[in-house]
Amino acid sequence: MSGTTKAPKTDSKTRVTVLVALAANLVIAVAKTIGGLVAHSPALLSEAAHSVADSMNEIFLLAALHRSRRPADSRHPFGYGKERFFWSLLAAVGIFVMGGCFSFFQGFEALHGGGEPTFGGYVAGMIVLGVAFLAEGLSLVRALYQVRGQGGIASGLRDPALRTVVAEDATAVLGVTLALAGMALHMVTGQVVWEASASLGIGALLVFVAYRLGRDARDQLIGEAADPEADARIRALLAAQCEIDSVEALFTMKTGLDTALVAARVDLVPGLDSEEVEEVAVRIKRSIAGIVAEADQIFLDVTERSAREAQGSPAATGERGGA
Repeated sequence: MSGTTKAPKTDSKTRVTVLVALAANLVIAVAKTIGGLVAHSPALLSEAAHSVADSMNEIFLLAALHRSRRPADSRHPFGYGKERFFWSLLAAVGIFVMGGCFSFFQGFEALHGGGEPTFGGYVAGMIVLGVAFLAEGLSLVRALYQVRGQGGIASGLRDPALRTVVAEDATAVLGVTLALAGMALHMVTGQVVWEASASLGIGALLVFVAYRLGRDARDQLIGEAADPEADARIRALLAAQCEIDSVEALFTMKTGLDTALVAARVDLVPGLDSEEVEEVAVRIKRSIAGIVAEADQIFLDVTERSAREAQGSPAATGERGGA
């Protein structure tokens, strides 16, 4: 299928994007930590925590790319595709705990502790943030370039690993901007409230991003339906089959990034023998696989209309008519 043949190439590009983001965040995290300790800057230390959280998350995403492509086995007959969503959920938790909560702590600590800005230390810290802005911006450009190459936002951001990298890099650029503004205003006015506010703003931003990423991962883990467009194509295909009298139910569920389960219950027209029913079922499954590339598991429950009506009659169900 087209979806599975493109997957290794797509994963290879995503892996490069994640590695670029990981390298940038590791270097930046060390620089921010040293700069924050020298300048005694809560905003810079908040950004250091943000970069550490992002680095850990990129390791989670690399694990997701590797583990989600393992073939199905007897214990996991539908494959390991949902590993991608699980590791993305851990990444969201990492952003919330290591980034958001620490940033809030730094902000409140600065408000209670005060502190005097050191000109030399702050200049060094702002230089570190300037370099971080460039590095995070380049990583974001790389991620957005891949998103564009995979069909734009709607298609490219289906991959939770790539979506997480884009969210992290965009948040990092905004976070660095807030930290720069907070440090500059603190240095000019001598009021630590500006830098504390920047730390609190970074924390709020990280918590919001973590919530959005975690919500998306949760929806996919608990069994999100396939795209509405794919569902509509399947329904139209079933309705066009002359042997199908009616479609009683249609269920779809994503089992991975580019795999889905399809289950349908259909009533066939009367008069088909068992061999014809089998041929119809095989043809329909092949047709569904042809129009929905991600449908790698397809199940059909087929019955004749006359048989279902007989099962639903009072005699068949054990119900009694009359008064």
